[in-house]
Amino acid sequence: MDYPELAARTRRFSLGAPRAVTVTADGAHVLFLRSSGPEDPADKLWVFDVAGGQERLVADPAQLLSGADDLPAAERALRERLRLSAAGIGSYTLTPNGAGVLFTLGGRLFRADVRTGEVAEVPSAGSVVDPRPDPTGQRIGYVSAGALHVIDPDGNDHVLAAEDGVTWGLAEFIAAEEFHRFRGYWWSRDGRSVLAARVDESRVPRWHLHDPANPDQAPTTVAYPHAGGPNAEVTLHLLDLDGGWVDVHWDRETYPYLVSVSWSEAGGPLITVLRRLQQHGLVLSVNPRTGETQVHAELADPRWVEPVPGTPAYLPDGRVLVGGELAHDGYDARCLFADGSLLTPPTLYVRRVSGRFDGDLIVEATDGEPSEQHIYRVRVAAAGTGVEARRITTAAGWHIAYAAKDTLVIGELSLEHAGTRYRVFRGDEPVGELTSLAASPPYAPRPVLQRVTDRRLPTGVLYPRNHVTGRKLPVLVDIYGGPGHQEVLSVRSRWVERQWWADAGFAVVVIDNRGTPGVSPSFDKAIHRRFADVVLTDQVDALAALAEKHTDLDLSRVAIRGWSFGGYLSALAVLRRPDVYHCAVAGAPVTDWALYDTAYTERYLGLPDDGSDVYAHNSLVEIAGEPPAGPDDARPIMLIHGMVDDNVVAAHTLRLSAALLTSGRPHSMIPLTGATHMAAGGLSERLLRLELDFIRRSLPSA
Repeated sequence: MDYPELAARTRRFSLGAPRAVTVTADGAHVLFLRSSGPEDPADKLWVFDVAGGQERLVADPAQLLSGADDLPAAERALRERLRLSAAGIGSYTLTPNGAGVLFTLGGRLFRADVRTGEVAEVPSAGSVVDPRPDPTGQRIGYVSAGALHVIDPDGNDHVLAAEDGVTWGLAEFIAAEEFHRFRGYWWSRDGRSVLAARVDESRVPRWHLHDPANPDQAPTTVAYPHAGGPNAEVTLHLLDLDGGWVDVHWDRETYPYLVSVSWSEAGGPLITVLRRLQQHGLVLSVNPRTGETQVHAELADPRWVEPVPGTPAYLPDGRVLVGGELAHDGYDARCLFADGSLLTPPTLYVRRVSGRFDGDLIVEATDGEPSEQHIYRVRVAAAGTGVEARRITTAAGWHIAYAAKDTLVIGELSLEHAGTRYRVFRGDEPVGELTSLAASPPYAPRPVLQRVTDRRLPTGVLYPRNHVTGRKLPVLVDIYGGPGHQEVLSVRSRWVERQWWADAGFAVVVIDNRGTPGVSPSFDKAIHRRFADVVLTDQVDALAALAEKHTDLDLSRVAIRGWSFGGYLSALAVLRRPDVYHCAVAGAPVTDWALYDTAYTERYLGLPDDGSDVYAHNSLVEIAGEPPAGPDDARPIMLIHGMVDDNVVAAHTLRLSAALLTSGRPHSMIPLTGATHMAAGGLSERLLRLELDFIRRSLPSA
């Protein structure tokens, strides 16, 4: 079986691998999801008993659900925002003692006992989305058809909040897609009240997604907040189970974005709110009796604010943990602060706070090498006692962590092995590993990773396995290049598909330009209001620098391919620099930034009507509409787009195609019927041969 088919059947070797790892609050168990094997897409719920070092099955969807697993619309939308294509159990939540687990199948609610393995369906009044137990373990909250429900200890189902045309307890599109806040309600510590988000999308424009391959089906209508347009109105309310209601007060006109909410055992609710252009934000504590808020920290940056996941949060001594940037005294770092005091060394680029371990913080961070991420144990010291962050992981690669009480799980990804290896520790002692049933890729790529130019841009070069030095190779630049995402990682899975391209006869080049994370805040934010210029300049300069070091790269034959922002960058490259790039594959590209969502686009480009030409300057449609200067400037483009993509709607590619046609530029288009932005289910892998054929036909002969 060749790579594209094998990758499609195994979902790029992810099926059968553990995911959604959680450590119970008492540290006694590690919960995770995993399917039965390398071609099984249905995830089951498993538990690893820390004391015994053994894992066992808790819940099998095949035994619990007869018939089709029809998901509620809100659940489908949530999975799309999470980029989750697996079937079976998509997610779960734990009771505070870790003994109970809640999950849904086909909109039905189930509760499992981790200790006994007993699973029972919990009757509900409607299709269930996002079930969550209260901290006492007696009640269950959930959302159904936009209404917030509570099931009491006697099994009675009450509607806590419902309103026509409004949703309660769900994250709106912007919160989930751009701020990664995937939930919309939070229980109080005593289980007697709920902090709930009310979302009114009545002002948001309605867009209609229709798959022309199914003309008998009505279009799907979505509320899509495009750049410069109105957002959903999001408010917070404290709802008592006995009917009481308190509004949470903050200046919503000035700070309309509700970015994060937490309500922990250590203190009351904490929220983070941002201005529309995200250059200023506030961390606020909420008085649960009155709804009044108090400022604990301000976040400010002339470009944009980038909160650290896992913050804000209360520390055990009552201080508020906040993530932010240190940009003075020569420092250029992402750090953690407790009530303004520095907790992490300014050499670290903090990426996430992932848990607590024996009283300390467990932090994922990078120190100097952006292709790697390591785990640090950060001492939660009182003010004035210094900073202490001890690195736990030693092997080169990318590490993730989950922690509670005295149990720590570390997931290791590396160039040295396939997949993610999850090791479980109690204290400093290893107690076992989570078993992976995933297939291994057919080869072990060995990319050459190095940093080039005066900007020290991270790059990787991959050759065919049978390459003979001195033989010139056409170049395939395989990129993303957008904010919030890196491609040049010391992780085997990032290079397996690229090895297939290399073995097809290419030198594969990957470049992380400025705007991608992991180097420094100033590196991240160099793209502010100038997407097209910075990213393309870095790509061109890095490619030239690599050709000086790798003399087998033939720069007279360069192809470029990418998806989403990478699709935008690929098309931009051949339109703006046809002297460098000779053909492009652009999958699901954002071609007109005025058609993309508010929070993402305005964060980087500002408002469309601010009087500048920023949007036009960065628009592919504008560039494509200009006739090529000469025949050598009309480089061929293959466009690919899912017809029911609700993130980057198909209008982007259709408008670009129309502009290319008008200006006489060669291009082809593959519409993916029924496909969303993920192009899941093996679809993207089965496109590979079509892309390869296009690139081979489009590149000049040697």
